[in-house]
Amino acid sequence: MTFYKKLSPFYNLIVFYCIISFLLRIVLLFHPITQSSFTILECLKIFGLGFISDLFTFIVASVFLWLYLIFISNSKYNTPSGYIILAVFVALFLYIASGKSIFDEYGGALPRIILIFVGIKTVLFALLLFLPKLRDKIRYWLFVFVIFLYVLLILQNGISEYFFWNEFGVKYNFIAVNYLIYTNEVIGNIMQSYPVIPIFSALFLVTAIFTYFIVKRSGNYIDAIPSVTDKLKITGVYVVLFMISLAAIPTLAKTENSRNVFVNELQSTGLYKFYLAFENNKLDYFKFYKTLPAEKAFNILKRQLPGISGENTKRTITSDSLENHKNVVLITIESLSAEYMKMYGNKENITPFLDSLAQKSLQFTNLYAAGNRTVRGLEAVTLCLPPTAGESVLKREDNKNKFSTGSIFKQRGYNVKFMYGGDAFFDNMQDFYSGNGYDIVDKSSFSAEEVTFENVWGVCDEDMYNKAIKVMNAEAKENKPFFNHIMTVSNHRPFTYPNNKIDIPGDIKSRDGGVKYTDYSLKKFFAMASKQPWFKNTVFVIVADHCASSAGKTQLPLDKYRIPAFVYDPNAKPKKYNQLMSQIDLMPTLFGLLHFSYKSKFFGQDVLKPDYKQRAFIATYQDLGLIKDNVLTILSPKQQVKQFKLKPEPKDGIAPDYQIDYNEKCMKTERTDLVNETISFYQTASDMLKKKKYQK
Repeated sequence: MTFYKKLSPFYNLIVFYCIISFLLRIVLLFHPITQSSFTILECLKIFGLGFISDLFTFIVASVFLWLYLIFISNSKYNTPSGYIILAVFVALFLYIASGKSIFDEYGGALPRIILIFVGIKTVLFALLLFLPKLRDKIRYWLFVFVIFLYVLLILQNGISEYFFWNEFGVKYNFIAVNYLIYTNEVIGNIMQSYPVIPIFSALFLVTAIFTYFIVKRSGNYIDAIPSVTDKLKITGVYVVLFMISLAAIPTLAKTENSRNVFVNELQSTGLYKFYLAFENNKLDYFKFYKTLPAEKAFNILKRQLPGISGENTKRTITSDSLENHKNVVLITIESLSAEYMKMYGNKENITPFLDSLAQKSLQFTNLYAAGNRTVRGLEAVTLCLPPTAGESVLKREDNKNKFSTGSIFKQRGYNVKFMYGGDAFFDNMQDFYSGNGYDIVDKSSFSAEEVTFENVWGVCDEDMYNKAIKVMNAEAKENKPFFNHIMTVSNHRPFTYPNNKIDIPGDIKSRDGGVKYTDYSLKKFFAMASKQPWFKNTVFVIVADHCASSAGKTQLPLDKYRIPAFVYDPNAKPKKYNQLMSQIDLMPTLFGLLHFSYKSKFFGQDVLKPDYKQRAFIATYQDLGLIKDNVLTILSPKQQVKQFKLKPEPKDGIAPDYQIDYNEKCMKTERTDLVNETISFYQTASDMLKKKKYQK
């Protein structure tokens, strides 16, 4: 067999991939949404550079094919190596099946998926080992399956790129990444929007046909399995091409610099664009959402933020009293939905301490989380600006030196820290908070003696609070006030925590247990804190980062964004604030309570001021919502706007201030004033970030 024939599986699949990509570009070029004409030079750029980019992209994507082919051999089934390898597979399968493997810490479907994969590998290896007469036939059908899978993925990607272009007029971007996150909603939308059964039936039929021809042209690889020497040559060639491809793909992407956006999009390779979406996490507001002239947008914003002028949010916040430089401890609690607390209707008594503490605090009973992930909650209380399209500011490259709550405290000589029981590299917290002047206390700061329990997310909340007390005791000796932001981890899947702490065992992985242990740990923290000399001079702010789930019947279900929040001051009388507000308002309100006077850029406001106008922001990565006047206005990509009339659906036994369920009825008549106000908030926030006006 010539060396060329030994590369036949790679060669034939590359040819197939490039043909599909070429045909896809032609289809997209003449698609009705591609409202542009192209010069001959632009067409050469689209198809010429696009082809080269496709070639290099597939070389990188074929790494799994190379791994599969390179390990095909007969020698591994010889005695005793075959039995040793089989024993390793069996041991690995039993380890995963035990339910105590490292994969179980992640919860969800991951352990099951890995168990199935290892199980199939074990069975196949055993068949090939014990049935040598059928080995060639089994190997042949495995080879067919691998080729079938590659052909299917190539065709599936082509179809996906077509439908994505049909929707948005671009190749993959962050919305496509978002589709992987909201799988249930996306699959449901696909099932209702397209004739799925006919499409997939045709897809599998076409895949089978092309697989037949590719296998026929590539089957010689397994008819005469290459020797070790030949495999080393194949590996050498592949590694060189792989390294060249890694350098060439981003270089070619830089040539996508035409003023005609369609030229750039058609030239690009969808798979690489998808990778970039993961890396950049951006969704350009001005490209995908409805906009207003900049001057008009900021003029509308001025009605909400009196005192601003020009195209920014600069204004002066003044107090008529002396500033009170009390210590501040901000605790953002993982996934604490309002529905878990007794006052919002929960009957399981899983937050007894928080229920009692709320009665001694300034309660905010009608507060909404800005988003549905931890990074959004952290962004809301740190930067106090509406959630912008795409990924959170925390995870963007330009995430440093922002105007933040930490910077306000720093100006007053506070020690400023972010405390997290896990690894702060997760979700880019380390990079964001250190880049904004916070000192970091995370799992790496703990000594072995300080850790009594940990899971994949980090140390348990009790350990985190014990560490926090030690840190604050040391800070108090410096005769400087401190601001410490603590992010909890225990109320997160897999919901494991130390046993014998509450009446729900920590090893049964119960969500109610996670909530109750979080509450128990907080009670212990306050018991310890109350014995410290700095306690009476400290204000505690407690708020959830987001709800436990964001899925619902509507785009933005209100009950999935309602979170508890309160401010506890040992020297203040309890109060209740029942007006609509946003998570981004919490810290500006605290600054008002401390009588801070400062230059502000925050979109968040002191809700206790008489000029505050009620509204709240709720969002996913792509749907941006504003709640106001019992109307939910949602901005979506493709310049779409929807409005819903909100009607309370009260539940028996719950006070009016704590009702969280609403019926969202689509409005036939548009409230243009609210549409413009929603656009104003999100457009100006995006503008401030894009033009780097939100720096401290």
